[in-house]
Amino acid sequence: MACKVTIYTDGAASGNPGPGGYGVVLISGKHRLEKSEGFKLTTNNRMELMAVIIALESLKIENCDVLIYTDSKYVSDAVEKGWVFQWEAKSFRKKKNADLWKRFLDVYRKHKVRFIWIKGHADNPENELCDRLATEALRKNDLSEDTGYLPGEENDIPFLEK
Repeated sequence: MACKVTIYTDGAASGNPGPGGYGVVLISGKHRLEKSEGFKLTTNNRMELMAVIIALESLKIENCDVLIYTDSKYVSDAVEKGWVFQWEAKSFRKKKNADLWKRFLDVYRKHKVRFIWIKGHADNPENELCDRLATEALRKNDLSEDTGYLPGEENDIPFLEK
């Protein structure tokens, strides 16, 4: 029997950049898994992408048919419109979140993944749950470091004095 998984994801940041979190719901048959985590300093787009990565990394079987519902146009369009593959071909030059996009592509290629964009805060119960998980995660006291997020990195030129 083929592995089929439905995933719902959401990411949030308070301040953008600011504290952030992601929420994930994975469903396969009668099985269900919910995950979330918060970070001290990050962005909304990083959390949207991190949610997808964590969900895909949670799959213990390769070559699954995966349907991901996300309210992030950033993530769904980058994949479904092929932009991320163009960025990869150019070594992600001048692209934000390259660390996460590379991590995403590694796990994405282990499965057959399709994205469906859904409108956020439109009464989709699983998306609403992911939103709550993400928001609750960013409000916790023991937040993790988003080690890949470098505030202002696109503006930093190492040989110029400030």
